[in-house]
Amino acid sequence: MLTRATGTISALLVDDEQLARDELSFLLKEFPEIEVLATAKNGLEAIKLIENLEPDVVFLDVQMPGLDGLGVIQKLREKNVPLPHFILATAYDQYALEAFRLEALDYLLKPIEKDRLALTIERAHKVIAERLKTAQPEAALPKPMTQRTKLLVKSSNRNFIVDAQDVVYATIEDGLITVVATGVEGESNYRTIEELQSNLDPDTFWRVHRSFLVNINRIREVIPWFKSSFQLRMDDKKQTEIPVSRVQTKRLRALLKL
Repeated sequence: MLTRATGTISALLVDDEQLARDELSFLLKEFPEIEVLATAKNGLEAIKLIENLEPDVVFLDVQMPGLDGLGVIQKLREKNVPLPHFILATAYDQYALEAFRLEALDYLLKPIEKDRLALTIERAHKVIAERLKTAQPEAALPKPMTQRTKLLVKSSNRNFIVDAQDVVYATIEDGLITVVATGVEGESNYRTIEELQSNLDPDTFWRVHRSFLVNINRIREVIPWFKSSFQLRMDDKKQTEIPVSRVQTKRLRALLKL
């Protein structure tokens, strides 16, 4: 998550009712410091957008068919995804205790009143500012003494040796790293993206998202996506589109003079 120097707070709105999403969007227009990145109409959409967009806060409806708001938080925790600040919204106050247990930033009763929303946004400002003040800068990855030029990729019960420069991208899901290279796609024996990245040329391989490591020489196209964000279309056979996290967007602009 990244709060811009201007004090802008990026937000995602999640509610299964279109009217509720529209009403909250309308109310938030009174607060120029809130940048609504996207809206979601169910829990599964919410999880995908939270992973890809890394919002600062999520206004999350509690009661939704299928995966409800509390389930969204639980699923993200199971996936070890860095959590945004959640502001739970519901027409019933019976969930307040559960919201407290889940360490939600705030709990709003519908219909949401502007004055009450202002207090919530003020609280969000304070909490996010405090987090930025106390956050330690991420440690730089140690540069290996010898960068690997070959990688082992397991596919169809065979072990392939792949030139590092032929790797298009690598991704991790549920603790399993998949490497996509020219002519082969398969599993890596590395345990984390960080470990894989630390053994490759840092001038070539870039962690554009917490789940993706890309070869910058294999980027085919930069695609504008949502508000002020991008996706990268890679030059593998599937022309895979990979999200660029908001944290890495500034580097992308500098790298490609966007």
